[in-house]
Amino acid sequence: MAAAIGVGTSLPTLRIQSSTTLSSMVLPTQFSIFHNPSKNRTLRTAKGHSLNPRCEVGSENFVQRNKVDSKASNLSALELLKTSAADRYTKERSSIIVIGLNIHTAPVELREKLAIPEAQWPQAIGELCALNHIEEAAVLCTCNRMEIYVVALSQHRGVKEVTEWMSKLSGVPLLELCKHRFLLHNKDATQHLFEVAAGLDSLVLGEGQILAQVKQVVKLGQGVAGFDRKISGLFKQAISVGKRVRTETSISSGSVSVSSASVELALTKLPESSYSDARVLVIGAGKMGKLVIKHLVAKGCKKLVIVNRTEDRVTAISQELKDVEIVYKPVSEMLECAAEADVIFTCTASETLLFLKDHVQTLPSVGPDIGSRLFIDISVPRNVEPSVSYLETARVYNVDDLQEVVAANKEDRLKKAREAQEIILEELIKFEAWKDSLETVPTIKKFRAYVDRIRNSELDKCLSKMGDDISKKQKGAIYDLSMAIVNKLLHGPMQHLRCDGNDNRALSEVLENMRVVNRMFDLETDISLLEQKIREKVERSKR
Repeated sequence: MAAAIGVGTSLPTLRIQSSTTLSSMVLPTQFSIFHNPSKNRTLRTAKGHSLNPRCEVGSENFVQRNKVDSKASNLSALELLKTSAADRYTKERSSIIVIGLNIHTAPVELREKLAIPEAQWPQAIGELCALNHIEEAAVLCTCNRMEIYVVALSQHRGVKEVTEWMSKLSGVPLLELCKHRFLLHNKDATQHLFEVAAGLDSLVLGEGQILAQVKQVVKLGQGVAGFDRKISGLFKQAISVGKRVRTETSISSGSVSVSSASVELALTKLPESSYSDARVLVIGAGKMGKLVIKHLVAKGCKKLVIVNRTEDRVTAISQELKDVEIVYKPVSEMLECAAEADVIFTCTASETLLFLKDHVQTLPSVGPDIGSRLFIDISVPRNVEPSVSYLETARVYNVDDLQEVVAANKEDRLKKAREAQEIILEELIKFEAWKDSLETVPTIKKFRAYVDRIRNSELDKCLSKMGDDISKKQKGAIYDLSMAIVNKLLHGPMQHLRCDGNDNRALSEVLENMRVVNRMFDLETDISLLEQKIREKVERSKR
């Protein structure tokens, strides 16, 4: 089924009033919740001071950097590491980045070219992580968004590689892709996903299906190489945020979905705004199709025809909705059913068009009271050929046309968004603290290995001096003694290198302790790990 829910085309900016600054992690004086990522995602106070600068790479800058990097692209990543820019390069920390297109930044005809079916998400993760500077990855693709989340070893190089991958995958030229994409780094990328999971970035504020889609990312990512600790932790935290927002606020009360919005849109185009006399056809009985059917029944539709590949789902829906007449038809009879319908909803996962202009112009006209046949296409990729709208006998609407249905109740949306944003900022602090605490893991491992090497060396010397006269039991006792001494000595330092991520003061101390240990024992964690990761990727690419 076509996944649903994203952000709206020209969604008006919502402003939140408060008297404190973002640095105190309370809502700022004024900031946008529904934003257009195609512009700089910068939150500003009423006085114009920047509160939350968002990173954005424009197409012109990207093309210029491509020219600058054209010569270097022939070198391996490891060779680049050893060039004159090596000092800056090796000191880069890995970054969480989101690169994507959504209903704010790109029309549906572009988004559908980049759409990746759920079944192919694991394969996409593998391809992304095969890129030299991408360590982890995830794909979130719905009707209204296509977003790639990655952990990049180098921010600039990672963005370049992913953007080129997206262009190659879709056939969309780099210039066109960069014109419509949005790009966020680290805390901004995290906040964006939290807003998505909470329903703040959806076409319909607070709708619930997007949270199910975020859960699906985690489900499909389990056991996939590349869907690892940071990205997995990010999406799991986003799920927690989405649940908490819906539990602690009223954001989901009375909210609609893309499915219900499509039913409302069709209703406004019908005479007397009624389904009572309209002949309705629904193509697809998956998640989206079922929701459309339920909303049609709620709006007074008493009879409808459902075209689906199998009859099982239609039968299950009929048993659930016993007060309405539901007729099942196979896909082979789709055009015959369309000929007898006034309103046609298409909501399938088909990657090919179901209704071509040549098909539709041969269909008989609808009654004069209806005027022209309605096609409500909420699938991405689309199921109805765009040129069908040129026919006088048909009107075509897609997901980008639903904005007019959800533009009402601005004040209510504002209040609900304010409540949710407070929770998101709290959860953002927790996640950033957890992510930062992961920096100490390599130090802990290297420190432990360093101490173990000393213990093993000294143990071997001791046993050598004692000769062959000692028993196996005595050797075991000496080994246990060495382990006990090391463990007790390491207990204190290890405690000061760990953090649960809930205490910012403790976290800063832990990170300082990490730097001290790295200096004292010459562990060189950051540089050596980065070089090691890139070396491994280069070696894999040669195989």
